[in-house]
Amino acid sequence: MSWTDERVELLKKLWGEGQSASQIAKELGGITRNAVIGKVHRLGLSNRNTGATKSDASDKANKTASEPAKVKPQAKEPEQKPAPIPARRQIIPAGQPLPPQPSANEISPEALAKVTEVEKKAKKISLLELTERTCKWPIGDPATPDFWFCGLPTQSGKPYCEAHVGVAFQPMNTRRDRRRS
Repeated sequence: MSWTDERVELLKKLWGEGQSASQIAKELGGITRNAVIGKVHRLGLSNRNTGATKSDASDKANKTASEPAKVKPQAKEPEQKPAPIPARRQIIPAGQPLPPQPSANEISPEALAKVTEVEKKAKKISLLELTERTCKWPIGDPATPDFWFCGLPTQSGKPYCEAHVGVAFQPMNTRRDRRRS
């Protein structure tokens, strides 16, 4: 089925009358509801008033064929500006220090020193080598071949080793204190 000028005009007329895509597909014949919807969108007719009631629809259905159809002009909506694209986060290569994080002041220097020491001893495993018992702390840039996971034995009930748990999880009282200030 091809969209001839006559079929497009009939589509516009029926759409302007408020008929559904299914009704229009039946009227045109040999076409699906989805084909009608696609053509409506390509023609820019998709913004029609949806304030019609059931009685309005039945009144339209009862119109005689001799009555000329009134096609309402489509009101153009003001163009919306696209949402700004957020800046990409900076990816820090493996082995480079991270910039100060919002919660970094709450992590003790001992915990950070412990992490540095643990990462020297880490197994440096890939994603496919991770198990329930291996530390899943990611290290480096995932887009580079230097990316790896810690791989040391996990702390019971946690996804990370002892050193990474100390960095990842804050004690409850620290969070409560921060909320009060």
